[in-house]
Amino acid sequence: MTAIAPAIALTSACALMLTGLSLSVSMRRRALGVSFGDAGDETLRRRIRAHGNFIEYAPMATLTVWALAAANVDTALVWLFTLAFLASRLLHAAGMLLASGPAARAAAMVVQHLAFVASALVLAGVLLGLI
Repeated sequence: MTAIAPAIALTSACALMLTGLSLSVSMRRRALGVSFGDAGDETLRRRIRAHGNFIEYAPMATLTVWALAAANVDTALVWLFTLAFLASRLLHAAGMLLASGPAARAAAMVVQHLAFVASALVLAGVLLGLI
C-alpha cells in the first residue's frame, strides 16, 4: 500500500471527528437555547474549546501527512505520524470533554508538537535531498 493511504485515513478520521465535535456544540446550544457565546455554561464552553482546538490543529496535521505522502516518504513513517496526530486529537478532545482533564490534554499537546517538529524535519530533509 502506498503512503497515500495514511493521508486518506487521517483526512477521513478528521472529517468524522470535526462533525462529532461540531454536533456536540450545536446540540448543547439547542438544549440551552443559546445561539451565540457559551451563556456561562461550563459544558458548552468545554465543547466549544474542544471544537476550536481541533480546528486550530487538525488542518495542519492533515496537510503535513499529505505532504509526507506526496514526498514519497516511507509508508511506515507516514503511518507513524498519522497515528501520532490522530492520537493527539483524540486525547485532547477526551481531555476537554471527559473527566480526564489536564493530563490528557498535556499528553496530547506533547505528542502533537513532537510529531509536528519531527515531520517538519523529515520534509525539510526531503526538500534538501538528505532523505
